[in-house]
Amino acid sequence: MLYRVLELTVAPALRAVYRPRITGREYVPPTGPVIIAGNHISFADEVFTPLAARREVCYLAKAEYFNTPGLRGHAMSLFFGGLGLVPVDRKATRAAAASIDTCVDVLNQGRAFGIYPEGTRSPDGRLYKFRTGLARIALRSGAPVVPVGLIGTRAVQ
Repeated sequence: MLYRVLELTVAPALRAVYRPRITGREYVPPTGPVIIAGNHISFADEVFTPLAARREVCYLAKAEYFNTPGLRGHAMSLFFGGLGLVPVDRKATRAAAASIDTCVDVLNQGRAFGIYPEGTRSPDGRLYKFRTGLARIALRSGAPVVPVGLIGTRAVQ
């Protein structure tokens, strides 16, 4: 619900202000499962990728966004949950493996799933070694993978 509200209110404003240049949108299917794999240089990547894809994209997010104590933590949990983010404990191997099951479930529902194969934001904008999560999710789900290259989102940050 929160995603839809933001799509109708904030997305048009972002398109007008930042005027993102998009090439290859035709490779993103309008419906059905798809994995969108992009480089991660800014927190804004999770805003501009769905904006460009013109569909809701579910992402993994570090568990701290969902389990931080206090009022601020509760607000963060509601916000990120409302955007369809899936919590993952990056410190626990078993929890990270279980998150792959969650990603496959998201794809089995016919949704778009976004992943940053490097596993975290790049501190300097360079592309780093990929982790195996993308391949595992793609093999288990059979969903097509659309590679995405993001440029300039650091300036938004």
